[in-house]
Amino acid sequence: FVIFLIPCFVIGTDIAFSCQNADDFVGASSPGDIIIGGLFAVHSEMLHPEEDPIKPVIQNCAGFEIQVFLQTLAMIHAIETINNSTLLSGVTLGYEIYDTCAEVTKAMASALKFLSKFNSSEDVVEFKCNYSDYIPRVKAVTGASYSEVSMAVSRLLALQLIPQVSPASSAEILSDKIRFPSFFRTIPSDFHQTRAMTRLICETGWNWIGVIATDDDNGRFALESFGVQAMANNVCIAFKEMLPAYLSDSTFHTKVDRAIEKIVKETRVNVIVVFMRQFHVLKLFKKAIERNVKKVWIASDNWSAAVKISTIPNIRQLGTIVGFGFKSGDISSFQEFLRNLHEKPTENNKFLHEYIMLLSVCAHLEYHDFQTCIANQSQDDLLENAGSKPQIWRDDFLNANIEPGFIHSTILAVYAIAHAIKGQCKDRDCKDPSAFTPWELLEELKKVIVIDDDKEVKFDSNGDMSTSYDVLLWKEIDGHMEITTMAEYDAEKGGFIFEDEEKKKDFLALKKVQSTCSQHCRPGQVKKVTESPHTCCYECAYCPENHYSNQTDMDYCYRCNNKTFWAPINSTTCYRKTVHFLAWTDWFAIFLLLLSAFGVVLVLSICVIFTKNLDTPVVKASGGLTVCYIILFSHFLIFLSTVFFIDVPTEFKCKTRQALFGISFTLCISCILIKSLKILLAFSFDPKLQNFLKCMYKPIPTVVTCTGIQVIICTFWLIFRTPFVNQNFSIPRAIILECNEGSVVAFGIMLSYIAALAFICFIFAFKGRKLPENYNEAKFITFGMLIYFIAWIVFIPVYATTFGKYLPAVEIIVVLISNYGILCCTFLPKCYIIIYKQETNTKSAFLKMVYTYSSKSAGSVAVSQASLDSKSSSLTVTDSCKTENDSVNGNRHFQVPGQPLIKGKVLPKNAARTMIRKRVSSI
Repeated sequence: FVIFLIPCFVIGTDIAFSCQNADDFVGASSPGDIIIGGLFAVHSEMLHPEEDPIKPVIQNCAGFEIQVFLQTLAMIHAIETINNSTLLSGVTLGYEIYDTCAEVTKAMASALKFLSKFNSSEDVVEFKCNYSDYIPRVKAVTGASYSEVSMAVSRLLALQLIPQVSPASSAEILSDKIRFPSFFRTIPSDFHQTRAMTRLICETGWNWIGVIATDDDNGRFALESFGVQAMANNVCIAFKEMLPAYLSDSTFHTKVDRAIEKIVKETRVNVIVVFMRQFHVLKLFKKAIERNVKKVWIASDNWSAAVKISTIPNIRQLGTIVGFGFKSGDISSFQEFLRNLHEKPTENNKFLHEYIMLLSVCAHLEYHDFQTCIANQSQDDLLENAGSKPQIWRDDFLNANIEPGFIHSTILAVYAIAHAIKGQCKDRDCKDPSAFTPWELLEELKKVIVIDDDKEVKFDSNGDMSTSYDVLLWKEIDGHMEITTMAEYDAEKGGFIFEDEEKKKDFLALKKVQSTCSQHCRPGQVKKVTESPHTCCYECAYCPENHYSNQTDMDYCYRCNNKTFWAPINSTTCYRKTVHFLAWTDWFAIFLLLLSAFGVVLVLSICVIFTKNLDTPVVKASGGLTVCYIILFSHFLIFLSTVFFIDVPTEFKCKTRQALFGISFTLCISCILIKSLKILLAFSFDPKLQNFLKCMYKPIPTVVTCTGIQVIICTFWLIFRTPFVNQNFSIPRAIILECNEGSVVAFGIMLSYIAALAFICFIFAFKGRKLPENYNEAKFITFGMLIYFIAWIVFIPVYATTFGKYLPAVEIIVVLISNYGILCCTFLPKCYIIIYKQETNTKSAFLKMVYTYSSKSAGSVAVSQASLDSKSSSLTVTDSCKTENDSVNGNRHFQVPGQPLIKGKVLPKNAARTMIRKRVSSI
């Protein structure tokens, strides 16, 4: 076999708590025939000095834990009580208790000590293939305080099947006898605790909670177990926060702050389940008090009865604390033990010695400050501070910090081991340490029955002792926070047992706190599954538009039956949509109708004025009464067409309005085009253009042809893609009754055709803009066409981007603008002359104006410089009607404007003037 030596690493030569040899490593010990080991986290952390490189040295610890120290005393008290009883018939029990400092590393070192061979002077651990006959230093182990430590130690102890009975490790995984065959515990597993928590949460109506746990095996397994129970009972976990397992972790405070921020942020989460060690909870609660966090806190068995937490200043500000503690029994004998503790020697109990030194340093402080002082003293600091202090004893402080559940389970663990030893010692001499082996004791432990408060308790097949839980409620009594028992949870039946009605009222008061994953969804709302992985959790969402719900907690919303109904958000019923159109009563429609009516009146007024002045030069110069009547009639029809854009759209209106407008406007432009051609014909001096215009100037055929083309366009439009009444449902709460043009292409062709005629008319009128001012229509026609173009160019983007019942009004406006523009530019200047300048509206005034114009025109005619023929001295005159000096004989001659050029024949200036007068007079 191979022998391992267990060294005790040296920390310092002058420190009482440092480890110089194997015996220094023991925290408390007592000899006996049979030795029981103990593992307790008397200190909350192991110091980690900043040195490089890191050496394999077991360091000192800090953070003296009074509650765990009391558990070591409970183990000592139980062993002493057994030794003083007849339970083992003269066989004495001894103990070796080690401090794990809540660190797996240090606990493993202690476990190696347990595995060392009995009576080995060098603490040798032998390696064997078969440990059946191996006698280790201890027969059984009590501990450890935390599940994470128990898991590591149990795997090591399982090598020799040394029984391990824990009074505090509750992780559900430790019930696995394949992985932890030698592990037992005198408490229920977390399976029962998490089931009890879930039952409490369900009965109080909570289903939206947060969970905070330590990031170690114990915390993770507890969280996993609780998650399974919560899911099975339709309880949703809003958030999970994990805090580092060790206070020495540099991220600890940052993660505490993050957890508090999460709690503050989740305003609907009013219940927080906390699976943490006491020193973690202490740090968390102090930060929560600073942030004024007020919730319901559900405590795990680790801290549900922690006095050092309940005495935090302003602890009441945190809200309600309810938790689950291990069932306690009669511990009066232990309390008596504590009262006499100051008489005990401290040579073999370093924990007691350290506690007495702490009393000397911290006894002058108030209760909570005293606790803080004890927790913050490291072993090194304690040696420096306690040297000159007188020794003081306070047994009241120990009694005040008792956690009955842990004390009871620790005593129960020792008694369970003692009863198993008793079973092995029936026919053996147990004063001989080799009388039985640990694995034989393990088999006996599986069958042991212990009487606890007149009830038989035993380990089940998983090594768990099926005890119940106390439901603890922290209540403020006389200004102090007291930890009271509100109920008992029966782990087997899964229910709560209340001793009296007063305690039941305390339980019912918890129901006043609302912490639900979702409120009841009212009519008008619907359940909406969130991104949470738990299907039990949902939010209440409003039914969207056009949907409704008329019952509570509906899974879906009903859709309104058809498009004629609508429903607002959060609706319980559907409403009929309002029908919108440009009604007669609409103020804007009235305004447009007044403009159209004024246009009709203006047309009729012009018609009357022209009829009364039929024989005047101005009227004759306008093309005669027939042409004027046709133009005015087309203007009248255009104004009339606007009526079909207003009120409820019908099939007749939709088909009529565009066709009537298009044909009427085309007729108007066609007549004005004829007038433009006539003006251009009268004053064109280009023979080729003259011939072309004479061919084109056929008034009636031109008007009929131009208008007929538009009639054909509109006819095809009405036949193949006729406009129709359309119900527009794009607006959620309304139906827009509108005319659908049927074909945007046809509509565009109609407008484009009018625009093409208007452009031709504009070109012809622009060329004849220099007629006599009082009789010149060309420049006014030009201006009217410009108004038309501007209006319709603006119309296109406005019409394309306008939506709703005022869309027809956009087209009415552009129709009125273009119609008024052409009407006013064509007729109002003439009406002005007829009414206000009658002296110019006479034949003599007209002839005088013609004479003046002809003189100017003749004087401005330039004859281009002609090339002289080398054999002729006559002047070749161009057809541009420009004058030029005769280079041969010095005389000025002219070609007659508009007449064919006769070679060698020239006319004098007077003849040219006469021809211009006749041309102007002809219009």
